[in-house]
Amino acid sequence: MEIDDKIVALAKAASPYLLATLHIVCAVWVTLHAILRRREVRTAIAWIGLAWLSPLLGSIAYWMFGINRIQRKGVSLGLIQEWDHTPEQFLTNEDQQYIHRGSTEHPTFLGLVALGDQVTGTTLLLGNAITPLVNGDDAYPEMLKAIDDAEISVALNSYIFDSDRVGDQFLEALQRAQHRGVEVRVMIDGVGARYSKPSMVGRLHKAGIHVAAFLPSKAPWKMAFANLRNHRKILVVDGKLGFTGGTNIREGHCLNLQPTFPVACLHFKVEGPVVCDLMEAFAVDWAFMTQEKLTGLTWFPRLERHGNVISRGVPDGPDEDLDKINEIILGALAVAKERARIVTPYFLPSRSIIDALCVAAMRGVEVDVLLPSKNNIPIMNWAVVPQLPHLIKKGVNIYLSPAPFDHTKLFVVDGIWSLIGSTNWDPRSMRLNFEYNLECYSQELAEALDAIIDEKLDRAEKITLEQLEQRSTLVRLRDGASQLMAPYL
Repeated sequence: MEIDDKIVALAKAASPYLLATLHIVCAVWVTLHAILRRREVRTAIAWIGLAWLSPLLGSIAYWMFGINRIQRKGVSLGLIQEWDHTPEQFLTNEDQQYIHRGSTEHPTFLGLVALGDQVTGTTLLLGNAITPLVNGDDAYPEMLKAIDDAEISVALNSYIFDSDRVGDQFLEALQRAQHRGVEVRVMIDGVGARYSKPSMVGRLHKAGIHVAAFLPSKAPWKMAFANLRNHRKILVVDGKLGFTGGTNIREGHCLNLQPTFPVACLHFKVEGPVVCDLMEAFAVDWAFMTQEKLTGLTWFPRLERHGNVISRGVPDGPDEDLDKINEIILGALAVAKERARIVTPYFLPSRSIIDALCVAAMRGVEVDVLLPSKNNIPIMNWAVVPQLPHLIKKGVNIYLSPAPFDHTKLFVVDGIWSLIGSTNWDPRSMRLNFEYNLECYSQELAEALDAIIDEKLDRAEKITLEQLEQRSTLVRLRDGASQLMAPYL
């Protein structure tokens, strides 16, 4: 017994030293890993500081949330080598005149086209029709009708697919399509699927529908993927009709249902050759999670032209697609001559984007940034504020929109170019999530989006430097401390 007691006493005496040694080893590992792997200095410093100042907990947080473990290059390259979905483009005389006129009237955008070619590795596709759908009130009826009209296939990817009044409508429509013999594939993000109970993943599986959860993180050993979410919203019907944007499948987006927490948003109906880009993004995600390759005319039929929007898909994520959206945004701000308009629910851009916004404003470009007056994430509301005085001093116009919470994601430049899709202007979207956007060249579409932004600005309040400077010291401390959390938000 005396020996046992001595061993226990020795273990108790040594445990603080062992824990301290473990903390130092883990913190050193985080430091070395962040220095070698993290591209952004600010983010690397934040994680290193957390690892050293929060013994063990900081290192565990970095292991769970700070490491990109998603390596899908083999999946995507394998599929791309096997497929060739890019539609053949035969330029008519009218096409050539249209391109020549656009190049002549907007020569600065030629550089942006070249940048997009290099960033995405794809070419712009002519002959698309892209229709804005405001809120779920416009988007859901169109999407449900498309599913009910499906004859061959339905591919649906949503970050959130709730079990509520709207979710039930989609479940029933998908079941009807399945019963008609339509090939149905549904992917829901593993975290987004848990926003409501019962999970729609289980309900779809029970209904006999092919469904997959993207990187489910319920099990402790899968928590390492909890921060790498599939934030894309893609619906493709018969390989010919697509929908994408920022609208999840949940009744909060349907304002006419008078939900408890109403959310304004914008979605898009897509027709034309660029639909193949939407389908390809879905197919890569599906193959990554299920190993099933969606090929052939069922998913990739011949696509006809439907309009005059020149467009291409821009997938972005913490894999080989990293930083694509960031580079496209910087390129668009660099070529802007008259006006750049941004609508986003979350605004914590990188230092490079903040500088680009300021430089554009100082060049004489009218830069408008529209944010929600009250965010659905309080700490995000606070973290945004400290960066606003610098932007305002440089000439950037900051507006706050009233309720309902505006979940819209829009970027329009000079009434000719627009970026639409799922990306928010924050670190999570830019570096951690899998996102999907469309780069669009069309004066008609840009004018329609400008009209939507004008309507939002009419109801919004422009923030002045004086208002921000009048904040109390305690509020400034709260906001400043919240901003320190930006790399983790």
